[in-house]
Amino acid sequence: MAKIKSTFENKLLNQKIENIRQKIENNTSYPDVLNEKYTEKREKSLQVLKDKHHAYLLELVSKTLSKKEYLETFSKKEMDQLDQWFYWKKRAINQTLKRKTKKQPDQMKRHEEKHLEQLNHLNEAYNEKKEKIVTKYEIEGYSPEEIEENKKFFNAEEQRLNLEYQAYEQKLIQEDNEKLINQQEKVNQANELLNKKLIRAIEKKKDLQKDLPLLEMNDDVILKLEGLTMKFGGLTAVNQLSFDVKKGEIFGLIGPNGAGKTTVFNCITQFYKQTGGRMLYRDKTNDVVDLSQYHVHDVIKHGIVRTFQNVELIWELSILDNLLVASHRQYQTGFFGHLIHSPKFKREDEILKAKAIKILTDLELIAYKDFYPIGLPYGVLKLIELARTLMSNPNLIILDEPAAGLNDLESKKLVKTIRKIQKEYDCTIFLVEHDMGLVMELCDTICAISFGKKLAIGTPKEIKTNKVVQEAYLGGE
Repeated sequence: MAKIKSTFENKLLNQKIENIRQKIENNTSYPDVLNEKYTEKREKSLQVLKDKHHAYLLELVSKTLSKKEYLETFSKKEMDQLDQWFYWKKRAINQTLKRKTKKQPDQMKRHEEKHLEQLNHLNEAYNEKKEKIVTKYEIEGYSPEEIEENKKFFNAEEQRLNLEYQAYEQKLIQEDNEKLINQQEKVNQANELLNKKLIRAIEKKKDLQKDLPLLEMNDDVILKLEGLTMKFGGLTAVNQLSFDVKKGEIFGLIGPNGAGKTTVFNCITQFYKQTGGRMLYRDKTNDVVDLSQYHVHDVIKHGIVRTFQNVELIWELSILDNLLVASHRQYQTGFFGHLIHSPKFKREDEILKAKAIKILTDLELIAYKDFYPIGLPYGVLKLIELARTLMSNPNLIILDEPAAGLNDLESKKLVKTIRKIQKEYDCTIFLVEHDMGLVMELCDTICAISFGKKLAIGTPKEIKTNKVVQEAYLGGE
């Protein structure tokens, strides 16, 4: 009974520690979100002032031009459009003449007369439109002396407005910096209290773990399978499988169809409860846990996320919203706060949206942010699934045949993206894949299995030259 109580309290403490860390992460990233928000708002305010100055200077510049210069300057756009219109109309009339004379050469004279008549009408229309434009931009004009004085005034006003713009920009920057400094102070104070709570929770957890069975594995290992066995009635899908996955590496699991690869993944993520053996995992708090003790919906809390063979996106949501769905566990706001869109909820929403946009930018998917999945290339959808896994701050990403259905170009892009995630997001990658070229190029360590049993484990070069693997999987030499 005491053991059950300690296990339950340990789970509650894990949840509390995770919540505190999430609050610290949200607090820490909020000033950056605010900075982007202030920058966007500042740029809009500056653009309004710039447009106002531009309109005023445009009025002044008209007084610095002669009648001819004024007409050439302000009527240029409309004149260019008129010339384009005239060019295409004339071309259409000439093409009509060529077509008709070729079709009816005996009536060439009549066609030429009609062609000449159409050109005359076109020239008249052109001159009439041109006259209207000239009349529209006709001014009384100024004497050379007045123009010179107006130019001096224009230069002085332009300089004054530039100084006004710079002063306004500096004022806005200063106000925003003061707000950010105040916010940073609040964040520091809040994080100081949260860190104290975190230390107390970790110490309490250490005391509780004294009563729990000690689980040990090497410091450089993140996942350890010991004699994993999975039976479905009389069928043994996985048979006494053991291997270690090291922190930060890309680990590949290969084998023929029906070898039990996906079953291994389903056991790790607790879709299946194994019938034998155990799976040890080093979680976000650096504690070693037995995965079989957790429910399938709790595995993600410990930093394990996965993708599936088929694309599992929500087709009715935009790409950005698909990523936000994956971060639902990171919201600290309760149901009522979500319902009324409380300030706390809005703040968390801004933080998570900024996080999603950063991930999409890092993986070169930002152009698809507001798109819906329907109609997008299959290779892009696969990359979006990868991006979505990063929303939960994973330690271990499990990929089930990520290159299935991709062409060579998309596979190369996938390899580049997986390596980027491994390095920049400090993740361990564990994948199942049938594309041997991709596996050999991408993986640091490969484990080959057949009928649920381990054949060999080693580097790509070792697996490639292993005779047992060649005979069982690659078809022999």
